[in-house]
Amino acid sequence: MTKARTASVERNTRETQISMILSLDGSGAYKGSVGLGFMDHMLELLARHGRFDLEVKATGDLHVDAHHLVEDLGIVLGQALKDAAGDKAGMARFGRSSVPMEETLAECVLDFCGRPYLAWKAKMPKGKVGEFDIELAEDFFRAVAMNAGLTLHMILHDGRNAHHIIEAMFKALARALAESVRRDPSIAGVLSTKGKL
Repeated sequence: MTKARTASVERNTRETQISMILSLDGSGAYKGSVGLGFMDHMLELLARHGRFDLEVKATGDLHVDAHHLVEDLGIVLGQALKDAAGDKAGMARFGRSSVPMEETLAECVLDFCGRPYLAWKAKMPKGKVGEFDIELAEDFFRAVAMNAGLTLHMILHDGRNAHHIIEAMFKALARALAESVRRDPSIAGVLSTKGKL
């Protein structure tokens, strides 16, 4: 019997209240709301394209701005990914995906290795998508990488429309994560000469 790769994480601060349930071996279902339409859209497509089941309930001080909520969602998602992956035995470890969206081409390359790092190679336009400040995308990806223990490279090759750019990045992350957490029966233990990730 293969152990279920699921995690349940809560984070409660004076700024945000977040609960999340994640299953790495899901069907791509998303349930819940974070009170920020564009972020709900991004989390839903992250679940769908990563083939994760993701349930999120979140509130935050959106009367200030969306920064605390978006960054804390990244923290909680990173923690959930780390917890669900467990000891990473039999896991492919590396993932890579390039996603086009009309004029946009975004790429994600990652190593689920326990060494957190974000390389952000994306010149973003200024402004907002709905109520989402565009610069929050980098903050979200950094929080995920730092808390999951990912070496994460996010690369924007082309793009003009901010919605397309951020959506392509989330889809690229989702697909790269799905590849990295895929179980490979040919891998005994963890895919490292150290014997531990």
